[in-house]
Amino acid sequence: MALVLSKSGAVVGLWGWSERVSAGWSGAAGRLKHRREAAEATEWADGISPAPVFPPSVDPRPEPAAAIPWGVRVAAEVGWRFLVLAAGLWVLMQAISAVRLLVLAFVAALLVTALLQPTVARLNRHGIPRGLATALTALCGFALLGLVGWFVVWQVMDNLDDLSARVQDGIEELKRWLLDSPFHVTETQINDVSDKLSTTIGSSSKELTSAGIQGVTVVVEFLTGVLLTVFTTLFLLYDGPRIWKWTLKLVPALARPAVAGAGPRAWSTLTAYVRGTVIVAFIDAVCIGLGIFLLDVPLALPLAVVIFIAAFVPLVGAVASGALAVVVALVTQGMFTAVMVLIIVLAVQQLEGHILQPFILGRAVRVHPLAVILAVAAGSLVAGIGGAVVAVPLVAVANTVAGYLHGRHTATAPSPTPDTAPATEIQRPDGPPLDTGGTRPQ
Repeated sequence: MALVLSKSGAVVGLWGWSERVSAGWSGAAGRLKHRREAAEATEWADGISPAPVFPPSVDPRPEPAAAIPWGVRVAAEVGWRFLVLAAGLWVLMQAISAVRLLVLAFVAALLVTALLQPTVARLNRHGIPRGLATALTALCGFALLGLVGWFVVWQVMDNLDDLSARVQDGIEELKRWLLDSPFHVTETQINDVSDKLSTTIGSSSKELTSAGIQGVTVVVEFLTGVLLTVFTTLFLLYDGPRIWKWTLKLVPALARPAVAGAGPRAWSTLTAYVRGTVIVAFIDAVCIGLGIFLLDVPLALPLAVVIFIAAFVPLVGAVASGALAVVVALVTQGMFTAVMVLIIVLAVQQLEGHILQPFILGRAVRVHPLAVILAVAAGSLVAGIGGAVVAVPLVAVANTVAGYLHGRHTATAPSPTPDTAPATEIQRPDGPPLDTGGTRPQ
């Protein structure tokens, strides 16, 4: 019993000791909390903010535009703008193709007006009324063109029999030359080629008939375009200044001064181009025509007229008309005469390219030869021969207008000074801002 009581007393004593220890720890924790709160209150009272408590750091996902590299973003911006320009150009080309006859007639009228307008202005300055001056100039100009066309047709029809006989003789001579040449061509092969050509022509009668019908349609469209060109030329010669003033009213007010300044310069370029081209074409026709006439090539005068007309298509026209003269000389006079005609054509083209065009056209019309080739090709694809004729003057006018507008914009743009120019920063998404100079505002 005594042992039991003694054990019970020990347990009770141990329990009390643990309660006193727990109470001591609780009191120490309470005093520590009280002191920390007092210290925080003192810091807030002294104006010192407590240390911030940050949440766990989580990297946010960047914006999609910021995740794209700088070069890709620039390429995309340029790409969609280029697509918009290409779509607009395509729509414009479709519209021009739909009214191709009207556009070609109007542009041809502009070219004829640029050629005849100085004469009208000169007659008007000498006291002749503008209407009478326009009528006289147009009548003389179109009469001259009609006489030239009649002369070409008359020469061709008058020499057609002689030309056919000479062509037959030329073909026989070419056949003999092939038989005696080192190419080992036999008469059987030549006859086979001739028979195949005859068979092809006979089997293609339907295609030739449809081509003839299409040719009639082309003739009707050509006559319609000629009439439109004549009437448009008359109105432009007589009332050109008022038409230009009315056109300026359709331009927005902000862009009107620039267009008003570019118009006379464009017209001067077009006039210089047409007059220079006429002079160069006349010199080409006279030189080549005189050469083939001295070589006794038939149809020398009609070929000279064809060379004059073809010269209005730069580079390509000269090559085509020269090749036609060489072929006529080959089939009518033989190989030696054809070679001599070729030498004459090449010499005249070199004279034109290196002396005539730089001296006559000068700086009024300055278009790179690559631009000329591309313009002629594009014009021929869009509108055939007429497009090839009007392509280069349009490019020359566009070059003049663009140069004037660029110079006007450069001249009117304010130039910043070091004292007043604000600082400009370019912020790249992948780097620090770049300072481009200037004075920073204070």
